[in-house]
Amino acid sequence: MSQAPSAPADPLIANGQVADLVSALRTAGQTVATAESLTAGLLSATIAGVPGASAVLRGGIVVYATDLKHSLGGVSDEVLETEGPVAASTAEQLAVGARTRCGADWGVALTGVAGPDSQDGHPVGTVFLGLAGPGHTEVMRLKLLGDRWTIRIGATHIAVRELLRCVRRPDAGTSRQGE
Repeated sequence: MSQAPSAPADPLIANGQVADLVSALRTAGQTVATAESLTAGLLSATIAGVPGASAVLRGGIVVYATDLKHSLGGVSDEVLETEGPVAASTAEQLAVGARTRCGADWGVALTGVAGPDSQDGHPVGTVFLGLAGPGHTEVMRLKLLGDRWTIRIGATHIAVRELLRCVRRPDAGTSRQGE
Protein backbone atom coordinates (compact mmCIF):
# COMPACT_ATOMS: atom_id res chain seq x y z
CA MET A 1 0.00 0.00 0.00
CA SER A 2 1.32 3.41 -0.87
CA GLN A 3 1.07 6.38 1.43
CA ALA A 4 -0.73 9.52 0.45
CA PRO A 5 1.68 12.32 -0.40
CA SER A 6 2.26 14.70 2.47
CA ALA A 7 0.69 18.12 2.18
CA PRO A 8 3.07 20.84 1.05
CA ALA A 9 4.17 23.31 3.69
CA ASP A 10 2.19 26.56 3.75
CA PRO A 11 4.66 29.18 2.47
CA LEU A 12 2.85 31.96 4.33
CA ILE A 13 3.62 30.45 7.74
CA ALA A 14 6.96 28.82 6.92
CA ASN A 15 9.12 31.07 9.11
CA GLY A 16 7.35 30.07 12.34
CA GLN A 17 6.62 33.62 13.48
CA VAL A 18 2.93 33.25 12.69
CA ALA A 19 2.73 30.14 14.88
CA ASP A 20 4.51 32.11 17.61
CA LEU A 21 1.86 34.83 17.29
CA VAL A 22 -1.02 32.36 17.56
CA SER A 23 0.66 30.75 20.57
CA ALA A 24 1.27 34.10 22.27
CA LEU A 25 -2.34 35.18 21.73
CA ARG A 26 -3.61 31.85 23.09
CA THR A 27 -1.35 32.11 26.14
CA ALA A 28 -2.59 35.66 26.80
CA GLY A 29 -6.21 34.62 26.24
CA GLN A 30 -6.48 37.28 23.54
CA THR A 31 -7.95 37.53 20.06
CA VAL A 32 -7.21 39.47 16.87
CA ALA A 33 -9.17 40.93 13.96
CA THR A 34 -7.87 42.54 10.78
CA ALA A 35 -8.86 45.36 8.45
CA GLU A 36 -6.96 45.04 5.20
CA SER A 37 -6.73 47.15 2.09
CA LEU A 38 -3.60 46.48 0.03
CA THR A 39 -3.21 42.94 1.42
CA ALA A 40 -6.86 42.09 0.65
CA GLY A 41 -7.20 39.41 3.32
CA LEU A 42 -3.66 38.01 3.11
CA LEU A 43 -2.95 38.76 6.79
CA SER A 44 -6.08 36.95 7.97
CA ALA A 45 -5.34 34.04 5.65
CA THR A 46 -1.78 33.85 6.97
CA ILE A 47 -2.93 33.71 10.60
CA ALA A 48 -5.63 31.18 9.68
CA GLY A 49 -2.94 28.94 8.19
CA VAL A 50 -1.75 27.99 11.68
CA PRO A 51 -3.53 25.02 13.26
CA GLY A 52 -5.51 26.30 16.25
CA ALA A 53 -5.89 29.81 14.85
CA SER A 54 -9.65 29.60 15.31
CA ALA A 55 -9.08 30.17 19.04
CA VAL A 56 -7.55 33.61 18.39
CA LEU A 57 -8.67 34.91 14.97
CA ARG A 58 -12.04 36.64 15.33
CA GLY A 59 -12.33 37.76 11.73
CA GLY A 60 -11.19 40.14 9.06
CA ILE A 61 -12.57 42.98 6.99
CA VAL A 62 -11.32 43.58 3.45
CA VAL A 63 -11.74 47.26 2.67
CA TYR A 64 -10.07 47.56 -0.71
CA ALA A 65 -12.43 50.32 -1.90
CA THR A 66 -12.12 53.70 -0.18
CA ASP A 67 -15.84 53.98 0.67
CA LEU A 68 -15.66 50.64 2.51
CA LYS A 69 -12.93 52.00 4.75
CA HIS A 70 -15.68 54.22 6.16
CA SER A 71 -18.77 51.99 6.04
CA LEU A 72 -17.12 48.72 7.14
CA GLY A 73 -13.82 49.83 8.68
CA GLY A 74 -14.99 52.78 10.74
CA VAL A 75 -12.71 55.44 9.24
CA SER A 76 -14.25 58.90 9.54
CA ASP A 77 -15.30 60.73 6.39
CA GLU A 78 -13.15 63.65 7.57
CA VAL A 79 -9.97 61.55 7.64
CA LEU A 80 -10.70 60.05 4.23
CA GLU A 81 -11.40 63.50 2.74
CA THR A 82 -8.44 65.31 4.29
CA GLU A 83 -5.76 62.62 4.51
CA GLY A 84 -6.98 59.95 2.09
CA PRO A 85 -7.04 56.16 2.18
CA VAL A 86 -3.24 55.83 2.43
CA ALA A 87 -2.48 57.62 5.70
CA ALA A 88 -1.47 57.01 9.29
CA SER A 89 -4.85 58.17 10.63
CA THR A 90 -6.63 55.82 8.23
CA ALA A 91 -4.56 52.86 9.45
CA GLU A 92 -5.16 53.78 13.08
CA GLN A 93 -8.92 54.11 12.64
CA LEU A 94 -9.06 50.85 10.66
CA ALA A 95 -7.21 49.02 13.45
CA VAL A 96 -9.58 50.42 16.07
CA GLY A 97 -12.53 49.61 13.80
CA ALA A 98 -11.44 45.99 13.32
CA ARG A 99 -10.96 45.61 17.05
CA THR A 100 -14.31 47.06 18.05
CA ARG A 101 -16.45 45.77 15.20
CA CYS A 102 -15.16 42.21 15.53
CA GLY A 103 -15.00 42.23 19.33
CA ALA A 104 -11.30 41.37 19.41
CA ASP A 105 -8.55 42.29 21.83
CA TRP A 106 -6.28 43.41 18.99
CA GLY A 107 -7.04 45.12 15.71
CA VAL A 108 -4.46 45.17 12.92
CA ALA A 109 -4.81 47.27 9.78
CA LEU A 110 -2.81 47.51 6.57
CA THR A 111 -3.33 50.19 3.95
CA GLY A 112 -0.95 51.38 1.27
CA VAL A 113 0.20 51.25 -2.33
CA ALA A 114 1.26 47.89 -3.81
CA GLY A 115 1.67 49.28 -7.33
CA PRO A 116 2.41 49.24 -10.10
CA ASP A 117 1.44 52.95 -10.01
CA SER A 118 1.68 55.53 -7.24
CA GLN A 119 -1.55 56.67 -5.58
CA ASP A 120 -2.45 60.20 -4.48
CA GLY A 121 1.22 61.20 -4.35
CA HIS A 122 2.28 58.11 -2.38
CA PRO A 123 4.99 56.07 -4.09
CA VAL A 124 4.67 52.34 -4.62
CA GLY A 125 5.69 50.52 -1.44
CA THR A 126 4.21 53.06 0.98
CA VAL A 127 2.38 51.09 3.67
CA PHE A 128 0.77 52.12 6.94
CA LEU A 129 0.37 49.49 9.65
CA GLY A 130 -2.07 50.21 12.46
CA LEU A 131 -2.20 48.27 15.72
CA ALA A 132 -4.86 48.74 18.40
CA GLY A 133 -5.05 46.69 21.57
CA PRO A 134 -5.55 46.83 25.31
CA GLY A 135 -4.36 50.30 26.29
CA HIS A 136 -2.18 50.56 23.19
CA THR A 137 -2.49 52.07 19.73
CA GLU A 138 0.33 52.69 17.29
CA VAL A 139 0.92 53.29 13.60
CA MET A 140 4.01 52.56 11.57
CA ARG A 141 4.88 53.92 8.15
CA LEU A 142 6.73 51.36 6.04
CA LYS A 143 8.62 51.76 2.77
CA LEU A 144 8.76 48.39 1.04
CA LEU A 145 10.48 47.54 -2.23
CA GLY A 146 9.52 45.05 -4.90
CA ASP A 147 6.58 44.01 -7.03
CA ARG A 148 2.96 43.81 -5.84
CA TRP A 149 3.35 40.34 -4.30
CA THR A 150 6.60 41.21 -2.54
CA ILE A 151 5.09 44.37 -1.05
CA ARG A 152 1.91 42.60 0.06
CA ILE A 153 3.69 39.60 1.61
CA GLY A 154 6.29 41.90 3.19
CA ALA A 155 3.56 44.02 4.79
CA THR A 156 1.87 40.85 6.05
CA HIS A 157 5.05 39.50 7.65
CA ILE A 158 5.84 42.85 9.27
CA ALA A 159 2.29 43.05 10.65
CA VAL A 160 2.70 39.58 12.20
CA ARG A 161 6.08 40.53 13.70
CA GLU A 162 4.83 43.82 15.14
CA LEU A 163 1.64 42.35 16.56
CA LEU A 164 3.71 39.62 18.21
CA ARG A 165 5.92 42.32 19.75
CA CYS A 166 2.85 44.12 21.09
CA VAL A 167 1.22 40.98 22.49
CA ARG A 168 4.45 40.11 24.30
CA ARG A 169 4.75 43.54 25.94
CA PRO A 170 4.55 43.25 29.74
CA ASP A 171 1.76 45.85 29.82
CA ALA A 172 -0.23 44.27 26.95
CA GLY A 173 -3.18 43.76 29.26
CA THR A 174 -5.69 41.00 29.36
CA SER A 175 -8.52 39.95 27.10
CA ARG A 176 -11.45 42.25 26.30
CA GLN A 177 -13.50 40.39 28.85
CA GLY A 178 -11.31 42.08 31.47
CA GLU A 179 -11.91 45.61 30.13
